[in-house]
Amino acid sequence: MLLYKEFSKSEIEAFYRRIAYNVQRIRKLKKITQLDLALTIGHKSVSTIAKIEAGLERKHYNIEHLYKIATVLEVDICEFFKPCSPQNNDQH
Repeated sequence: MLLYKEFSKSEIEAFYRRIAYNVQRIRKLKKITQLDLALTIGHKSVSTIAKIEAGLERKHYNIEHLYKIATVLEVDICEFFKPCSPQNNDQH
């Protein structure tokens, strides 16, 4: 039985931020630049990746982006959805 659930705008934005943070964290661990990632997944510039990581213009990854990024970074796509705490991360 499905129940109706209302999702707040802030809840959805937090979900997008979690994904962007995890992509950025893993990208940095793998020592891959925003530009290299962007070009490898078929973008002509770093603009989209940079805006998503910075939380600008309400940009976020779509499922195709995440599939390509997971493949390039050689991680399971599920890694992008795991809870994180950016302020407590020592990887920066």
